[in-house]
Amino acid sequence: MDLYDVSFFLSTMWVGPFWIAMLIFPEHQMTKKVLKGPWFFLGPLIMWWLVTLANPQGMIDLVKDSGNPANILDGLAAIMGEKPGASAAWAHMVAGDIFVTKWIWKRCLNNQSPRWISATSVFFGVMLMPVGLLMCTLLVRENLDEDEKPDLNSIVS
Repeated sequence: MDLYDVSFFLSTMWVGPFWIAMLIFPEHQMTKKVLKGPWFFLGPLIMWWLVTLANPQGMIDLVKDSGNPANILDGLAAIMGEKPGASAAWAHMVAGDIFVTKWIWKRCLNNQSPRWISATSVFFGVMLMPVGLLMCTLLVRENLDEDEKPDLNSIVS
């Protein structure tokens, strides 16, 4: 087991407790407390930095080749085809997934979404983030105060 295996494991395991808290205990005070600060996404970011600093050549090559747009995708493919690049990409994705999942969770709470919508959106927020985000966007309806609701009579007339 090398640095890249460890970083993959740690970035994945880091977000697990936060995700489980949002999924199983969405309204618990401890869930709200631990999701207040940056801790929920800091672990994967630290893993990304460690992996990137341990093998900076991949980023150097990517930046060097970024002058020609035709080379960017090839450069990314080359970086992600090796353990350092795959590990860094994974930490990057996990950090983004948990960040978006926190937004999904918060939106569901703020709008008092039905539990099945909240749980399903949060579940897919980490597992397949685009699916969770789409579900939340389509299924969670804004709870507007009476004074914020549009007056349909004034719109029609």
